[in-house]
Amino acid sequence: QTGPWSPRQCQTHSLLTDNAMEGGAQQSSLREPPGPGGTEQEGVPGEWEGGEGPPEVKRSQPLFIHGSSRTPPQEEPRTSSLPSIPNPFPELCSPSNSPILSSPALGQGPPREGTSHVVKVFGEDGACRSLEASAGTTARQLCETLVRRTRAIHDHSWALVELHPHLALERCLEDHEAVVEVQNSWAAGAESRFVFRKNFAKYELFKSNVLLFPEVMVSSCLEANKSMAHSELIQNFLNSGSCPEVQGFLQLREPGRKVWKRFHFSLRRSGLYYSTKGTSKDPRHLQYFADLTESNIYYVTQGKKLYGTPTEFGFCIKPHKVRGGTKGLKLLCSEDEQSRSCWMAAFRLFKVSPGGVGPALSVSDNALVAMDFSGCTGRVIENPSEVLTAALEEAQAWRKKTTHRYSLPAACHSSPLSAAIHCTQPWFHGRISREDTQQLIGRQGLVDGVFLVRESQRNPKGFVLSLCHLQRIKHYLILPSEEEGRLYFTMDDGQTRFADLIQLVEFHQINRGILPCKLRHYCTCVAL
Repeated sequence: QTGPWSPRQCQTHSLLTDNAMEGGAQQSSLREPPGPGGTEQEGVPGEWEGGEGPPEVKRSQPLFIHGSSRTPPQEEPRTSSLPSIPNPFPELCSPSNSPILSSPALGQGPPREGTSHVVKVFGEDGACRSLEASAGTTARQLCETLVRRTRAIHDHSWALVELHPHLALERCLEDHEAVVEVQNSWAAGAESRFVFRKNFAKYELFKSNVLLFPEVMVSSCLEANKSMAHSELIQNFLNSGSCPEVQGFLQLREPGRKVWKRFHFSLRRSGLYYSTKGTSKDPRHLQYFADLTESNIYYVTQGKKLYGTPTEFGFCIKPHKVRGGTKGLKLLCSEDEQSRSCWMAAFRLFKVSPGGVGPALSVSDNALVAMDFSGCTGRVIENPSEVLTAALEEAQAWRKKTTHRYSLPAACHSSPLSAAIHCTQPWFHGRISREDTQQLIGRQGLVDGVFLVRESQRNPKGFVLSLCHLQRIKHYLILPSEEEGRLYFTMDDGQTRFADLIQLVEFHQINRGILPCKLRHYCTCVAL
């Protein structure tokens, strides 16, 4: 261990030589400990055991490692804790040779594969959760992750909603969309965010397609296929992964002005057009309005307040190049919710490349059959009158079950536990107002059977069942009634009585009763 080299220098030289022979491109970031018995100070080399420092020698030239210029087979992913530093001089060095990471959010290119990105997702209660996602993470994958972490019931109605509060715009991301790519398209400093919530209308176009595409809006396709029924025509289009041509009147806001004019529009695969002369489809009268591939369609949530829409059923076509501000937005307004839903569904279908729609998404209540389980084995009920008789017998069985189950003294029914048992259910929302109820159901999808139960604001002892039917929200009062010392709940002046709200909801999930439709989906909010 004598000579011009110290033990640390020899060890370092050996390490560098081995790395050079192996073609290594990386240098160890860990500092080596000082030699035995030596102490290492800043700027002072390690000393010998005897306290005598080594003689001054001329250090050899640093060994050049050829692997440093070698391109590694796969770039190591950067940790999410290190922020992305934009390159201030992109013209001086290429991104491949530059140690500075170019930021995709500043429009310098798509997000890199393999790198991790932080995605913030908000709940309906305003709580936020940060998730680490790769560049290829889809909206479906992120929703499944959130369902697992929140321990929510897993179904296909969970959705990731892109929200722009400053523009009063929102849309539900498709399952295949890359979340990081959508997030990078937002303007810097904007209030845009992702919201995790239920959306029962997400797949409704595959379940209730006949109601979603009324005959008056697909009349041109019906004229071309006169021998085909309306329902058969719509189903053939969906099975082929396409969409019929949709037409109808919409109100258009002139660019730069708050003036709305009524035009006849036609939505085709080539784009959205409007006629400058009535309902004429002559190419000379058709004006090209919007491209489908380079834009997305959004709901307008506060149209009258922000844009002065003539009705509450506004929607917007936002091109991809429009990052922030209202300039470049194409604002439209329909006459009713059914018309708006038709335009939105057709736009979504035209954007998806033709590839066919899987049969798993076309399952509806119309495909279900009535079953009789009164015997040892179940059987299919084919006679419609027998189906009605079975439903009435089941309703009577519920009443008998109520009498048998709650044949206890009256004091037991007035206990706090019995009176508040419905508070544990996800469909109960407490003292929510009528306006907030309509907004909540509207956000989670105006689909037949979407419901919630809340406390009545007018009757202190009553409750309200809010139900969506035919894209309209109806409210049914639930009043308590007492008979022979027992407490019941009823919606039809005592003709049908239920021991508690849970039994009332479970009954109407199976039987329609006095309601226009069965209870299918309950509105719920999860805490992130």
